[in-house]
Amino acid sequence: MQFSSKEDIEAPIADVFAMLAEFEAYERSALRRGIEVQRVNEHAPQATGLAWDAAFTMRGKHRKVHVVLTAYDPPNAMRFETDSQGLDGLLTVDLLALSPRRTRMAVVMNLTPKTLSARLFVQSLKLAKSNLTKRFKVKVADYAKAMEERFTSTA
Repeated sequence: MQFSSKEDIEAPIADVFAMLAEFEAYERSALRRGIEVQRVNEHAPQATGLAWDAAFTMRGKHRKVHVVLTAYDPPNAMRFETDSQGLDGLLTVDLLALSPRRTRMAVVMNLTPKTLSARLFVQSLKLAKSNLTKRFKVKVADYAKAMEERFTSTA
């Protein structure tokens, strides 16, 4: 199952990539939401191979996820692969400089079930795909707007 969205951001590509690469901010945000997050290689530089273990409760069940940064190509792209109990995920963020002060961000998330229960979960998501796609696009748009605001407040 795939979700995708594209947003244009009024900021240079290098600044957008720098904001996307603030992994500590994502860790703090997850902790505030009640997700247990632990960076696997605590002092590793921001590069391919950086990994996190996360644990949270969803639909009444405790779940664990292992996230690995599999591609880190400043200032063009990042790719994260996730491995959960029966469900693999792939999140790709591609950046394209439209002009010196404007960047297009394309976000694609793929979910692939590995077990029967994960297939049933993904099937239930497919039934609500239009609603989930709208929510995904709104979240990406909100994040892009927040990055624009951060850029204009620091510029």
